Amino acid sequence: MITLVIPVYNEEILIEELFKRVQSSLNGIGEDYEVILVDDGSHDNTLVALKHCNEKDKRFKALALSRNFGHQAAYTAGLTYAKGNYIAMMDGDLQDPPELLNEMFKKIKTEEIDIVYGKRNARNEKFIKQIFIKLFHFIFKKFSNLENIQNVGNFSIMKRNALEAFLSMQEKNRYLPGLRSFIGFKQGFVEYSRPDRTMGEPKMTFMKLVGLGFDAIFSFSNLPVKICLYSGLTGIILIILALLYIAFGKITGMAPLGWSSVILSIYFIGSVQLLSIGVIGEYIYRIYKETQSRPIFIVSKFIE
Repeated sequence: MITLVIPVYNEEILIEELFKRVQSSLNGIGEDYEVILVDDGSHDNTLVALKHCNEKDKRFKALALSRNFGHQAAYTAGLTYAKGNYIAMMDGDLQDPPELLNEMFKKIKTEEIDIVYGKRNARNEKFIKQIFIKLFHFIFKKFSNLENIQNVGNFSIMKRNALEAFLSMQEKNRYLPGLRSFIGFKQGFVEYSRPDRTMGEPKMTFMKLVGLGFDAIFSFSNLPVKICLYSGLTGIILIILALLYIAFGKITGMAPLGWSSVILSIYFIGSVQLLSIGVIGEYIYRIYKETQSRPIFIVSKFIE
């Protein structure tokens, strides 16, 4: 049995198209399946549209969260309710083509691997967005020490044993591609070109993407700490050079620069201190969230 988990948020205008394409794709695989559509606290008629999908095909189930918990939490909710031997994840904006599921399923069935993920070899999104995303993936791959992580997202399929390992990690600041890489297992990929949205407005705004990027970097990399360390070392080197310059001026009788050099030094050291405090604050905030032990999501209703 295959379970496909799809989170949606305020997507009522594309639910019908999503239903048709997913149904057609999974019917083509020829296996028993269920689709768990997770309504992440939508404010429009998304849940009503999901109920209509369930009325048309009982294999399409709606999992409604009590409020908006976020993209990664919505995925976690759907994965928790999944019953399949093979569990797939796909974004609900149709930028992950459902038609690729057939190829991904064949690969995981015929090869000795536990996880197959979609790897993006091209993106048809706005240029500025592409630049920021490529920059993030470059930095994250370089500093995270994780494999199978560059140019990938949530789009994937895994076996039940991999899912159980995946769900055993209950951290609150979640970056699912990082967690999927962290658990290991044998992994393979299928390349595809990621299209831009054709219907509706993107729900992952630029600021949300930035927040997700911070969660990824703070959770799987020591880059923020290294930035503070190297900034501090740079400040120390500059101060030593300034002291040598002043000593040289005293010896030779050449007066060093006046107040401007002092002010610039103060601003530099102050900036390094503020940056360091900010990084420490981010870590403390994340530690605080973990120690609260609040649930990652709360389910309002489950329509089977």
